[in-house]
Formats: sequence, structure tokens, C-alpha cells
Amino acid sequence: MAAHNLVVKDLHELYTILGLPLDAVDVSSGFTIHFLQQTFTELPFTSVPYRPDYFSFLFIREAYGRYAIDDQCFDVKPGTVYFTNPGNYRVFEWHSIKDACLITFNEAYLKENVHQDVYRDFSFLLTETVLPRVLSEQQFEMLRQLYQQIHTEYLGQSPYRNKIIGSLMVVLLLKIKEYFFQDYNPIYEGNRSSQIVKTFRRDLEQHFRDLVAGKAEMPLRVQDYADMQSLHVNYLSSVISSKTGRSISAWIADKTVAEARVMLRKPGISIKEIAGRLGFLEASHFSNYFKKHTSVSPAEYRKQHAS
Repeated sequence: MAAHNLVVKDLHELYTILGLPLDAVDVSSGFTIHFLQQTFTELPFTSVPYRPDYFSFLFIREAYGRYAIDDQCFDVKPGTVYFTNPGNYRVFEWHSIKDACLITFNEAYLKENVHQDVYRDFSFLLTETVLPRVLSEQQFEMLRQLYQQIHTEYLGQSPYRNKIIGSLMVVLLLKIKEYFFQDYNPIYEGNRSSQIVKTFRRDLEQHFRDLVAGKAEMPLRVQDYADMQSLHVNYLSSVISSKTGRSISAWIADKTVAEARVMLRKPGISIKEIAGRLGFLEASHFSNYFKKHTSVSPAEYRKQHAS
């Protein structure tokens, strides 16, 4: 696999590839938080180029290095906050780390523990490249208190751990929105290719919202997404693949599985009903599809996450 096309599904997989300690990155819930000074003990360190399939926030209280995303490169310095979302090519290097916190999470975690319609209030999650921000001491301290509280809950044994973390994440996202994005609209930011990617992701999110709510009956095809932007299907496919490292079909599959996971954790919805909401004509077809992409059947997944 070409370096620029190395897609990692979660932080555990990335750290495995990089040969880093895995103790702090339990990804079973789709969420991780840890302090990088406990992981990167031998510096300097440079990562391989990769494309993450997850969101991340990086809070730099005291650390130095470099960070590249697509064709842009930034200095890492104290008081900086970074946000990145799935799909972009990136590489990082660390020169020194005294205090830096990394939070990662996937879409299923957001939708289950933050809000089903999370992109409505936090549209910046759909953006392609967000410039890092150096915050005032007061602003950074506010975020530090939040992520430290999240970290405490993450290490705890509360039966409501994910719900508590989800509620704290709402506060964190609101503060990020206040400091970064009060007037931000991701659809109108960036060049033409960036706009195509953002519009596709917006259309994908809206369509699956309609499917789950029963407002649409069948999943859209790649051709349908191209028609929505008045683009040739080959051109849309080329832009999405080159800008994100993943095909449109892969985006649709991941979205289908993410929505399925959320619904499977709700005991009041039958597997047959979930299949119907996601546009599958037969529950057996949905079960085969889900197992192909997750290695477990819907019934097995529901049993694993019954609590």
C-alpha cells in the first residue's frame, strides 16, 4: 500500500504500526484520551504518513514539533489546539513533549454519546482542514480543566462512563466552537475540490439521517451523489479518492456500519427494522453486509454491547 494511502481505523492500529505502547489506547468504545508524554518517551520521533479514519483533538500545553496535513505544515508550540477529521493525509514529528493531551473518537461514538444529529450544532466537524489555533492562557485553561475531567472519567469505573464523557464532550465541543468557529460554515471554505468533498459529506450525512428517520427508502448510489452536485460520476469519484484516500463506496459503507452500530445498541429496535431503515430489503442481506465490514454479525454485536 502506498504511504499516502495508509488508512488507519483507530489510534490502536496507528500505534501498533508505529511501534508505540498501547496501554493508554483502549478503543473498544470508539473513544480514547491520553497524555502524549507518557507514550512518546524517546524523542525526536517522526511518524509514517497515514490517513486516520477518526476525529482528533490535540491540546498542546507544553510541547514542540511539526505537523503536516495534506500540503500544509504547521509548527507545534505551547497553547495550541489542533482539530483533524477522518481522511486527510498527515504526518507528525515530536521534538519535545512535557504536557500534551490527545483525544480521538469515531462517528458512532459521537452519535451514541453526544447527539444523533451532532453535525447540526457542530458543523465544523465536517470541515477538511482546520488551521491550528493558539489560545489565550484563560481559554486554554478552560479547555485543560475539561479534558482533565474527561480523562479522569475515562480511567474510572462508572457504569455511566461513556454517557458522562459524552456530556463533557458536548461542553468541550461548544467551547471549541466558541473559540474557533462562531461564524464558520464548512461548505464555503477552501478550494473547489475541498468544497466538493464537504458537500459530498454533507449530502451523505443528510441522506443517512433521512434513511434512519424513515424519510428515504433506498440508499443513494455514487451516481446520485454526483447528480446532486451536477458533476460527472468519474470526476466526483476522482476528487473524493484523491482528497480523502478513500472511495465513495468506502465512505457509504462506513456510514452504513456507523449508523447500524448506533441502532444496534438500542434494544427497542429489531435487527429487521434496522435493516429496513438502512435500505436493505432483507435482514439477511444486512447481516451479511454488517459481518463483512465488522467481522461480527449484528446479533453478536448487540450481545457484546448489551450493557
